Amino acid sequence: MLNFGRLDATALTETALRRAGRSRYSDPSFYEPLRKLLSAYENEAALSLFGRFAARFDILRCLTNLAHLDAAEDVDPSITARPITAPLFITGLPRSSTTFLHTLLAQDPANAVPLCWQLIYPFPPRRPWFGKDRRRDLVEWQFRIFKLLSPGVADLHSLSAEAPQECTDITAQVFQSLRFDTTHHIPSYQNWFDQQSQDNAFRFHRRFLQNLDAQAPGRRWVLKSPDHVFCLDAIANTYPDARMVFLHRDPLSVVGSCAKLTEVLRKPFSRAVDPLVVGKNVADRLVASAERMVVADGADNILHLHFRDVIADPMAAVAKVYAHCGRDLPPAAKLKMLSWLASRPRARSRRHYDLAEFGLEAGDLRQRFAGYMRHFAVPMERQAGESV
Repeated sequence: MLNFGRLDATALTETALRRAGRSRYSDPSFYEPLRKLLSAYENEAALSLFGRFAARFDILRCLTNLAHLDAAEDVDPSITARPITAPLFITGLPRSSTTFLHTLLAQDPANAVPLCWQLIYPFPPRRPWFGKDRRRDLVEWQFRIFKLLSPGVADLHSLSAEAPQECTDITAQVFQSLRFDTTHHIPSYQNWFDQQSQDNAFRFHRRFLQNLDAQAPGRRWVLKSPDHVFCLDAIANTYPDARMVFLHRDPLSVVGSCAKLTEVLRKPFSRAVDPLVVGKNVADRLVASAERMVVADGADNILHLHFRDVIADPMAAVAKVYAHCGRDLPPAAKLKMLSWLASRPRARSRRHYDLAEFGLEAGDLRQRFAGYMRHFAVPMERQAGESV
């Protein structure tokens, strides 16, 4: 019988190693982040019964993946020497077309993007069901269950096993990721994260990509996460030849949507979700993100794009990205991108979320983001109830 009692790091690691048929981990540096996360889960997250089950399931999955990573490298030690050359990192404020651009670039067969199912289950099962690799099907089933548990999540965030996924799901495997803060109220973990170097997390990030690259070699990696703005030093240390794309948008078109998504994502896992706490968490994090981008501006490896320009002329944005990376866009890849753009469903009308529901006020947010808006000449977007 499964034990859904206290989340204990030692018991969980022993269970994962037993499942993977391993006796130890080659790199135990994930233990401290794991303990910080579990402490925050126990003392701050107000886990529901499902939340406790989900936390245990997720942690065991990550720990099992780490053991499988070790096993793969035991079989083929050359994996850890694979070059990850000049990867492209897309970042910026959430809801600023980062996912759109990432998915568009994924249409080029020469680009490699991490897909949801690959990050959740990066290695084929040792005993496939009926001789078939069902990882995609399993992830789609898990997403269907989550949509039932989180009404409205599909309207705020696309969930598909085949969709490109953010790098937060890579570094989450060593428990050093802001992904956990999105789904749980864990301020002590967030504070700890903000005080840490992310070098170790991105050394693992590179190792994880090397393992994926060994399964399908010969492509250039294109990666994405709004949280990359908090890891720029670690990215530069791990990938000195990396190229960056920063996407910019009026933050007031972002805050309400991000707060609502955070609230929806936290509800299945917690006995109580306070929208005022969510609003403060989200606004503070987005202000910090904007400030990080201002400080980083001026680096030669960063290309700046505006949300409106990317949406108005996606292929012009793609041309700028390829020029920034010193690459030519092959005609066949351009055709694939144009075909994807033509086949996309029409965008639904934008919803405005009530900032007051989350204890936020437009005028105050305008002041907090004023420096970012001026620095990058970000055009204002009309908000409900606001004169622009």
